[in-house]
Amino acid sequence: MDSLPFLERYRQLGTLDQQKNQLIEDLLKRVTDLEASFQQEKLDHERETRFNRDIQLHEMELMQQISQIKTIMDREPFVVVLLDGEGIIFKDEFLQAGEEGGRNAADQLYAAIHSYLRSNLPSVTTPKIMMKIYLNVRGFGEQCARSGLFAEPGAIHDFIRGFNETMSFSEIVDIGPGKNKAQHKIQETFQVFLYNCHCHQIFVGCPSNFEYALFLEDVSKDNDLTGRISLVEGVPFEKELDGLKGSYRIARFPEVFRSAKMAPAWATAPWKSALPSRTLMTPSPSRQFSNLSNPPTLSRTSTNTSASGVALSATTPNLNGGSPDFQQVSRSKTSGSAAPKTVERNKYGQRVDRLDFKSIPRDDLNRLKKLKLCNYHFLLGECPNEENCYHDHDRKLTKQELHILTAIARMTPCRFGLECDDPECIYGHRCPQSEPGKKTCFRGDSCRFEPVAHGIDTNIVKVTKI
Repeated sequence: MDSLPFLERYRQLGTLDQQKNQLIEDLLKRVTDLEASFQQEKLDHERETRFNRDIQLHEMELMQQISQIKTIMDREPFVVVLLDGEGIIFKDEFLQAGEEGGRNAADQLYAAIHSYLRSNLPSVTTPKIMMKIYLNVRGFGEQCARSGLFAEPGAIHDFIRGFNETMSFSEIVDIGPGKNKAQHKIQETFQVFLYNCHCHQIFVGCPSNFEYALFLEDVSKDNDLTGRISLVEGVPFEKELDGLKGSYRIARFPEVFRSAKMAPAWATAPWKSALPSRTLMTPSPSRQFSNLSNPPTLSRTSTNTSASGVALSATTPNLNGGSPDFQQVSRSKTSGSAAPKTVERNKYGQRVDRLDFKSIPRDDLNRLKKLKLCNYHFLLGECPNEENCYHDHDRKLTKQELHILTAIARMTPCRFGLECDDPECIYGHRCPQSEPGKKTCFRGDSCRFEPVAHGIDTNIVKVTKI
């Protein structure tokens, strides 16, 4: 019998054994891998279990801390009332009643605000009320006297005394004369309390003007903040603030504040003739005078709106004795044939300097700056410190150079800003680097001009004759 078939069968069995052994090895390897994966998953599960337990404990701690913080935040709640006395005026019966009227006005306003809070912010319970009214007391007293409320302006002090004595957190603050002083104080105080967690509401009362409109428009862009602010409306808002009514709560207290502006009654103001004339000071030359104990400087008297022109004249410095801090520059009426001088203003009543700074070559501008020319001599025709001025008076300027020198003078801010009514003022009333509608210039916070002097509308719609 042939052995070959048996050999072939033997080989087939050997191949099957090899396949069987390979299968067993593969199965053992797979089991090993699965056991390793299982151990890793087991470790991960135990780690996640510990992590979740730690997170739960941490969450409980955080919730406890939040509860404690909320309890702290709810302590001593208060609201702030910031009023500009130029736009928010107490009713006549309060003002005329002197100290008693001041006390009654404070009590009535306090009660009115509490009533408003109960209706609009019921979650704020028993808040303290901090009231600050910023007012040019002397100017307001004169305004009341012109309107016939007082026999003399000083009577306003009785009302203020009564108001300030009534409550610990309520006061009328005398800010003195000056443009936008109340606005600046209100804005700074506003920023202090806006993010204070204990302050639940800020009441802002102000006149309708362009500066307040810009400020409140900026705040209204953050919807999370507008709910913390209520606008107090006394005299109905004009176009500057009327468009912001949809962004804020509006609070009206007609039982406390006037709803109409004061009407002047000059003929019935016996104190008018006794008032001294108001003197307006403009910047003086920057150089000091070594041979004078007190350097003479330039000043201007105030001007009234009229159809007649005015001319500038200056007194010469007193070289023999001590000179006053400011020299007096008087304005006298010219003949009736002289053309009236004018101040151009935009629709907001802001002064507009008709000067295109972009049209002036930068090289020419820098060249004239280096010459240290006297602005008073070349632009006003006479320097009040002629004998002691260290700036150049002798150079002959072309018409174009005079135009450029005018632009250089405009780079120095006028202290009366956009409300300056001096037709011969050589200083700047708006930032020359700012474009209409843009609230900043490339200089940012380092700009010498106030923020309100930026983005001025340069379209002239009215002219004030001086």
